[in-house]
Amino acid sequence: MVFTSLNKFKIYNETDHKLKKEIKYMRKVLKYAAKREGLYNTYFNVIIVDNPYIKKINKEYRNIDKETDVISFALLDDEREVEGDKVILGDIYISIDKAISQSKEYGHSLVRELCFLSVHGLLHLLGYDHMNKEEEKEMFEKQEMILNEQGITRIKEE
Repeated sequence: MVFTSLNKFKIYNETDHKLKKEIKYMRKVLKYAAKREGLYNTYFNVIIVDNPYIKKINKEYRNIDKETDVISFALLDDEREVEGDKVILGDIYISIDKAISQSKEYGHSLVRELCFLSVHGLLHLLGYDHMNKEEEKEMFEKQEMILNEQGITRIKEE
């Protein structure tokens, strides 16, 4: 018998950037991360936007008037929204402008940066955070493990 995780997510590119290769890697890493986290029958979205858009939602929802790289909107903080037998996790917004500048700043590929931000956002949807050193250590170790296990390293790949 083959186990199927039945996790579904969509990645929307709301920018003018051509991201076919990057989205292919993001799908692979997110599918792996969901399976690794033991998710079953979950749904979430990843929306790639530009800096003005992410700045607007950062101001509106977090009262922070500046761009950020990723924002996750979990439907419920402590419980997942259940619709029938589906678990709807929420939405992840990623700024392509920040991803591009951070990939250059950190000296790795855009593929790596977008995969990192996607996994980071998914872990936030699952309740992980980095408000203190202990939480940060756990979350960032998990991110790096997922990325490394999928061959998405800090070394410039593309």
